[in-house]
Amino acid sequence: MLAKGLLVAAVLLMTGCETAPPVQEMSDARQAIAVAKEAGAAEKAAIHFNAAESYLQKAQQELNDRQYSQARYDAKQAKMKALDALKASEAKTDPAEADTRDDSQ
Repeated sequence: MLAKGLLVAAVLLMTGCETAPPVQEMSDARQAIAVAKEAGAAEKAAIHFNAAESYLQKAQQELNDRQYSQARYDAKQAKMKALDALKASEAKTDPAEADTRDDSQ
């Protein structure tokens, strides 16, 4: 029982004291937001797109404050919201445009 408690304590300490900045997660979030923006998500899926940008800004501030665990979490949230925005914007594509693309294949 004591060993299990020590293991839990060790895991909590490791996750609470992250020393490496979430470089990859920040990059992934920025790229996802850029792709969503290029697809018109800022207009077609503004709620998701704005949430993605908000999470990214929060993650950047946390990164600056060396709160790496929270920055990593918010960067991942930014990426997920950007992907949601991209998906929503693609769903709102004009059906006439979809027909044109199908004809070109």
